[in-house]
Amino acid sequence: MKNALVVFAAGCLGALVQCVVMWLFTRYGITHSLNVSLPGSIAPAWLYPRVVWGGLWGFLFLLPILSSSVFARSFVIALIPTCVQLFVIFPLYEHKGVAGLSLGILTPFLVFFFFWVWALTTAITLKIAK
Repeated sequence: MKNALVVFAAGCLGALVQCVVMWLFTRYGITHSLNVSLPGSIAPAWLYPRVVWGGLWGFLFLLPILSSSVFARSFVIALIPTCVQLFVIFPLYEHKGVAGLSLGILTPFLVFFFFWVWALTTAITLKIAK
């Protein structure tokens, strides 16, 4: 139970950092300069579901995937929510096309980058918590 609580909390923190990075990318026009329409916000209504989902995705860190390297582990684990976002959420729920390409051609790369920020923050938090 302790491990489940720790990975959920670490995933929530990772998602909060991810949301702040997305907001900064939006605020400073980085996503716009890459011709990608991925908005970020720090409004509670936008943050809350993403932080909760980040905590749920944190359970992936209970899997014994590349436990030796924080960077390699975060890279591999980030692929899972990225694929769900690109091939389930965008086309089926948000109607943005496969891989969200209607948001911009570089959308898959930015989505992976943002999930990697989440995974890296979560992995570092878990490493510190041990």
